[in-house]
Amino acid sequence: MDVRNKNMLILSEQRLADNISVGKYSYYSLDDDPDTVFDRDVVHYNYPGHGSLKIGSFVSIAVGVEIIMGAANHAIDCFSSFPFNQVSLDWARRTTIEKKDIPDRGDTIIGNDVWIGRQATIMPGVRIGDGAIIGARAVVAKDVPAYAVVVGNPAKVVKFRFEDETIEFLEALRWWDFSDGQLDRAIPYLTSLDLDSSRDALLAIKAGS
Repeated sequence: MDVRNKNMLILSEQRLADNISVGKYSYYSLDDDPDTVFDRDVVHYNYPGHGSLKIGSFVSIAVGVEIIMGAANHAIDCFSSFPFNQVSLDWARRTTIEKKDIPDRGDTIIGNDVWIGRQATIMPGVRIGDGAIIGARAVVAKDVPAYAVVVGNPAKVVKFRFEDETIEFLEALRWWDFSDGQLDRAIPYLTSLDLDSSRDALLAIKAGS
């Protein structure tokens, strides 16, 4: 695809680690650094056996965002949280706690049509629902509901983009799964402020009429 905005790094076209999956048209903004490598400069501590990263379709990721993977975790239930086993082989042999004893935070999942603001941090194992907006410099340490707007450190919900009925409609519509042909027809309604008439038009497009 010939992307109009050359600052948009389309992630599905990049070579990414095996445990990173990305839906269609999701992008990272290259505003400050055109040489950014997504799974090196944005995704951190991504080592085997520490969960996967799943990013949906039509996700907008602003410059400076950091996604922290599970290998960043330390043991915090011992008297010391220091990773002695990483310093030397001798200390590794003396370390009592084992990897399996450190809680696994699981996969990090970012839904569809999510907008992640500049310099936000996504912590390991969180799930961000479809349509959510993550404010600039927010630190997301807990799950974010669909279509919620969260800001701050730690990130907290300040509002929802729509009422429950509209959120349920969008979750059922799943416009991000439309074919390219359906999407071409849907864009005028997805970008319209007239939500009531757009609702009917989008349902018709999904139905194929």
